Order: sequence, then structure tokens, then C-alpha cells
Amino acid sequence: MKKTLTALAIASSFCGYSYAQTAVNIYGIVDMGFVNESGGATGSVQKLTSGAQSGSRIGFKGTEELSANMKALFVLETGIAADAGGFNQGGLAFGRQSFVGLQGDFGTVTLGRQYTPYFLTLNGADPFASGLAGAAINMMASSGVRMNNAIKYASPLIDGFSGEIAYGFDEAADSSSKGRIISGSVGYAAAPVSIKLAHHNKRNATDTDTARNTLLAGTWDFQIAKLHLGYASNKGIDSSPYSWNASNATGTTNPFGFTGSSVGSTKSNDLMVGVSVPFENHTFLASYIRKDDRNTANNDANQFGLGYTYAISKRTNVYAAWARTSNKNLASYTVGNNSETGSGDKAFNLGLRHTF
Repeated sequence: MKKTLTALAIASSFCGYSYAQTAVNIYGIVDMGFVNESGGATGSVQKLTSGAQSGSRIGFKGTEELSANMKALFVLETGIAADAGGFNQGGLAFGRQSFVGLQGDFGTVTLGRQYTPYFLTLNGADPFASGLAGAAINMMASSGVRMNNAIKYASPLIDGFSGEIAYGFDEAADSSSKGRIISGSVGYAAAPVSIKLAHHNKRNATDTDTARNTLLAGTWDFQIAKLHLGYASNKGIDSSPYSWNASNATGTTNPFGFTGSSVGSTKSNDLMVGVSVPFENHTFLASYIRKDDRNTANNDANQFGLGYTYAISKRTNVYAAWARTSNKNLASYTVGNNSETGSGDKAFNLGLRHTF
């Protein structure tokens, strides 16, 4: 009997240890806003949008302690179209993120669908954080935002320096390079400065050309205000306006009814200057983006955006934003938000976001 009780006690202690070292959390965002778009050939559009500031979502993430200095982790996150109760990212079950990995003193290795290091660099420097009418992704290449079939390594933070490198397989039967993606970044952060250099390289489906984006971006926190800066060089071909375009133009849809063919830029430089000003529960946002098209067509454009958020609590805020693009020649950049590409050269957002 004594041996049995001892065995039970030992088993119980092991079960308690395992449970204590494992954690799974449910999290998400519900974002709903009124959006008014104008300036497009089809006229003004008024709508209720899910995810103007941040894409609505529900996710599951967890960790398990494997040893004193290593743990397993996972993330499964799906995009929710809260306005109609559907799903975003083309209806994929976990279209926002779905990966598993290991983390230790060596850094973090993850495998699955995940954000590109290039997009994370742009998102971190954009005062609008890729959301609302002033989002930098309206005009600057986001390079696809996410990678499928990706292996990513993120280094630990060493004296303020960090880095990420990711490789995405296209899984073509006859070639390992068709459609493959290589994306990486290196950065340094030490208050009040944070800066990153990122590069994104993607082969096309026929393995005949490459789109290349290089971005230097960062912030300087002056406490009373934060300065946001970014400069990008984009080179590549133009076979798809959203996923392949080196400069991420709205492209061939010609939303403004121009006479002639409206195409995206294949060679351009982008400059972004922005500011965020926090004051108690308020935050004021502004940015200016200039696209310098280096092709013969000279499809230059610029965007000016203003935004405001008010934190009702730690998890709930209201927001308002306005932005306008100015297009030269046959450029066709529209004002969208975090979840939509937009239909005109002006847009206004007013909404409510809750995180959990």
C-alpha cells in the first residue's frame, strides 16, 4: 500500500508539473467601422466595414515548456468578416496565421503560414500600423503580408540587435525556385531609436523574373511625439496588381475611369514621413507618402493621411481617419484600410475596436 501511495504521489506531481508548464490562450479583435469612399469612377461608396483599423479575428496560441531553456509554441488565427459573419483571407480556416515552432536561447524557429519580415518592418514604422485610411500599404509595397509554406528564424535580442530570415516554398513539381520567397530583416532598438533594414525577394510562377523590395524604416520617440520614417526601393515585373507588383499599385482595375491602360509600377522609390502624438487617452496620427515611379510612364503618386484614436479602456477604443491620394498620369492608387483596397482617391473612417 505504501508503494502504491508513493507511486500515485509521484504521478500526481508530474501531472501537476505538466499542466503548470502548458498554456493555451484564446484572443481576438472585433473591429467595426463606417467607411465613406469617394473619387472613383463608380461614385461614392458608404459601407459598414469589418477591420478598418485592425482585421477582426479570433486566434488560439499556446506554449509548452520542454526544458529549462526551450519551449514549443503554436498560433492558429482566422480572419473574421464581422459585418456579415463570414471569414476573410479567402475563407481559409486559419488564413491570418497558422504555425508551430520551437523557442530557446538560440532564438525562435517557426513553420507554417506567417507574416513576412518585410511586412513586419513596414507595419512597425507606419504610424497607422497598416490600418485606417492612412495605411502605408495603400501605396507602399507590403510584399504579400504573409508567406505560405514558410520556415522562419528569429534571433534573440543581443545588445539591441535582432534579425529574421524566412524562406517560403511554392512547392512546384518541376522546380524548387518557381514562386519561392526569401524575406529577411535586421534591426537595432535602444530607446529612443528603433530602426530596421528589410529585403523581400520573390520569383514569379514561371521562374523567369524576380520582384525585389528593400526597405529602411524606423522610429524616434521624443516622448511627446514619435517620428516615423521609411524609404523603399522596389524593382520587378507587373503581372498581378496585388501579390506580384513590385510597387503594390492598385493596378489594372483602372478605378478612376482613365482613358488608356492603368498599370502598376515595376520600378519605384517610396518615401514615408509620419508622426504619432499620444496625449492621455488620445493619439493623433499623420503621415505623408511619396511614390516616385522610375518607369517611362512616370506614374507618380502621393498620399496624405490623418487619424485619431481614443482609448475608452485598455481593450476598447474608438477611431476616426481620413486620407487622400493624388495620382499622376495613369497611376491608380486608392485609399483603402487594413481590410480593403478602396475604390477612390479619398476615404473617411469612423469606428469602434475591441480586443480580447
